[in-house]
Amino acid sequence: MAESESSHGSKGWKMMFLPFLQWRHRVTPRNLRADLIAGLTGALLALPQGVAFATIAGMPPEYGLYAGMVPAIIAALFGSSWHLVSGPTTAASIVLFSSLSELAPPGSAEYVQLALTLTMMVGLIQLLMGLARMGALVNFISHSVVLGFTAGSAILIMASQMKHFLGIKIPSGGHFHHTLYAVFNHWQDVNLHVVIVGLSAMIAGLLARRFLPKIPYMIVAMLTACGVFLVLSQGMGIAGIPVVGALPSSLPPLSAPHFTLDALRALAPVALATTLFALTEAVSIGRSLAVQSGQHLDGNQEFIGQGLSNVVGSFFSGYVATGSFNRSGLNFQAGAKTPLAAIFAGVLLMALVPVVAPYAVFLPNAAMAGILFLVAWGLIDFHHIQRILKTSRGESAILVVTFLATLFLELEFAILFGVTLSLMLYLNQTSHPRVLVRVPDPQHPLRAFCTDPALPECPQLKMIRIDGSIFFGSIAHIQEELQMLFRANPEQKNFLLIFAGINFVDMAGADFLVDLIEKQRARGEKLFFCEMKKPVLDALRLSGKASALKSANIFELKCEAIAAITQGLDRTICAQCQAQIFLECVALSRGPRIQN
Repeated sequence: MAESESSHGSKGWKMMFLPFLQWRHRVTPRNLRADLIAGLTGALLALPQGVAFATIAGMPPEYGLYAGMVPAIIAALFGSSWHLVSGPTTAASIVLFSSLSELAPPGSAEYVQLALTLTMMVGLIQLLMGLARMGALVNFISHSVVLGFTAGSAILIMASQMKHFLGIKIPSGGHFHHTLYAVFNHWQDVNLHVVIVGLSAMIAGLLARRFLPKIPYMIVAMLTACGVFLVLSQGMGIAGIPVVGALPSSLPPLSAPHFTLDALRALAPVALATTLFALTEAVSIGRSLAVQSGQHLDGNQEFIGQGLSNVVGSFFSGYVATGSFNRSGLNFQAGAKTPLAAIFAGVLLMALVPVVAPYAVFLPNAAMAGILFLVAWGLIDFHHIQRILKTSRGESAILVVTFLATLFLELEFAILFGVTLSLMLYLNQTSHPRVLVRVPDPQHPLRAFCTDPALPECPQLKMIRIDGSIFFGSIAHIQEELQMLFRANPEQKNFLLIFAGINFVDMAGADFLVDLIEKQRARGEKLFFCEMKKPVLDALRLSGKASALKSANIFELKCEAIAAITQGLDRTICAQCQAQIFLECVALSRGPRIQN
C-alpha cells in the first residue's frame, strides 16, 4: 500500500515538473511539420508585436523581442496547453509602464533593472501558487473586471501613443488626464508628415485585416509605413520623422534581478496585481483554445509553466510574459498540434532577430503608434460590454468602476479594486439567499409547486423554500425573512421549510436552525423540513443539539411531508376552507380534528 502511494506521488511530481512527457506521443512527422509552420508564422508576428509591446512598457524595443524568446519556450515545456503562446502582452506592458514610470525614467538602466526584478517576483508568486494547487483562484476574478481593465488599458495605450502619432513632445509617465491636457496644449505643434506615416500604418493594417486575413496585419502595416517613410525622408528630403533606430542583433543577454528592501516594498503590490491579471489572461486564453481543440487544461500546471517562464526569463532579459491572445490564436489557426509550435516560435525568433534588427532604423515611431492604435481598438470587446450593460446592474457597476479606475488610478490598484468589488458583489449575493413562499399550481397536471402570490395558501400551513447556503454571513438575512413570513398570518402554526436549494450549512447555520426549532416550539408552532440533503443533515446532527433535532420532523420528500403534516391540521378550519390546495384537502374537510 505504501509502495503504491509512493509510486503515485512520484508519478504526480514527475507530471508536474516534466509535463511534456504527457504529449510526447503526439509528436509525429505530420504534426511536427504543422508545428514548424505554425512556429514560423508566430515568430514573424512576434517581431512587430515585441517592438510594439516594449514601446508600451517603456522598455528598450529589443526587450520586447527578448520576452518572446526564452519565456515562450519555458512556458510551452512546463505548461499544460497545447496552443498557448507566452510572451509580452498589451495588458502586462501597460501595467509595467504605469507602475515603474514613477520609480525610474522609462528606458533607463534603472527602469530595466526594476522590470527584471518585478518579473522574477511575479514568476515566483505564480510558481508558488501552482505548487500550492491554487489554479482555481482565477475563477474568482469576474469577467467584468477583465473587460473593464482591458478597455481602460486600450484607451491608455492610445493616449500614450498620441505623442508619437502626432509628432509632438509630451513628458512620459503622466496620468490619462495629464496626457490629454498636454496633447490639447501642444496641438499647434503637430507634425503632418509624422501623421501621414502613422495613418499609412493604420490604413494598411485595416485593409490587410479585411482582405488578407492569412497575413499578419502588423507586418503589412509596418512595411507600408516604412515605405511611406522612405518616400518622405529620402525621396522628398523631409527630415524630422523620429525612428525606432537599429536594434541589437545579439541573442538575449544574461541578466539578474536586483533585490533590495526598497525595491521589494515598492514592487510588492504591483507584483500581486500583475500576477493575478497575467494568470487570468493566460488561463482564460488556454481554456478557450482547449474547448476548441478538445483538450483538458490543467490550471495548476499552467500556473507552474507561467511562473517558470518568468523566473527563467528574468535571467535572459525578458520582462513579464503571459499568454498572448494574438499569438495563441494565430498559433491555433495555423494548425499547431503540440507545444512544440510555441517552442519553434521562440527558437525561430532568435534566428530572425539578427537578420531583421538592423533594419529597425527605417521603422518610424509613428508607424508603431498607428499599429498600437489598431491593437488597442481590438482589445475593446464591445459586444460583451454591451451585453453586460444591458443585463446586469452589478456586473455593469464592476465593469464601469474598473474601467474608470484603470484610467484615473494606478493600474495595479485598478485591478485589485475591481477584484475586490467583484468579490464584494459575490459575497453580497451569497449572503442574501432567496426565501420564497411556495404553493401547488392547480393548473399544472402534477400540481408542481410555484411562487405565485396570486394563488391561495393553506390557512394553517405555510411552505417556504430557501435557495442558497446557510452560513454565518447569510443567517441575519434568512432570520429576518423567516420572521416576517412567520408573522404574516397568525392562524398559520405549521411551517414546512423546503431545503432542496441548500447545498451547504456551516456550524453557525446549523445552530441557527436548531435554535429556530426551539423558538417556534416555545411559541406553540411546528417547524418541518423536507428534501434536506445529506451534508446539510450531517451538519445539523453535528451541531451539538441533537435533542432538538430529534423532536423536529424531517421528511425526505415534499409529498410525504404534506401527507403527514395535514393529518395534524384542525379539521374544523379545513371544513370551512375554500382554498383546498392539497390533494388531501377533500378527506380533511370531513370528520373531527385529528390530534397529534
